[in-house]
Amino acid sequence: MYDYVGGKLDWLAAGLASEGTNATRPRAGDVARREVPTCGLEEPMRAVRERVAATGWNACVVVNEERVVLGLLRAEELQKGHDEQVQRVMRPGPSTFRPHVPLDDILKFMVAHDLPNTPITTSDGTLVGLIRREDVAHSGSE
Repeated sequence: MYDYVGGKLDWLAAGLASEGTNATRPRAGDVARREVPTCGLEEPMRAVRERVAATGWNACVVVNEERVVLGLLRAEELQKGHDEQVQRVMRPGPSTFRPHVPLDDILKFMVAHDLPNTPITTSDGTLVGLIRREDVAHSGSE
């Protein structure tokens, strides 16, 4: 039997404070928006679309009861379906970043893959927030 003990990378991936010469670089956890629309796998798209539109977002993170990220609905997916469940329309297993990742790295990835936003999660997949490309660009990374 082995008990896993988290190390430095787990500490950083959880978005906890760090120190040293690298600690002042802007990171994903610094600009991730934490109040983002979420939904469950079995919700009808119609209800999710209405709820997301009311918040002013064009994306919704699909999570389970523990807020582990399962999928993502971007603007294209939010236009699909009516009574269909989210799980039939979502993008499963989206690319995610940890809170400690430098914004420069995230911006390069988002530009290369033409992503308007991307989820930020802890190392166990728990949602921290959603980061918008324009937020990264305005933070001085471009």
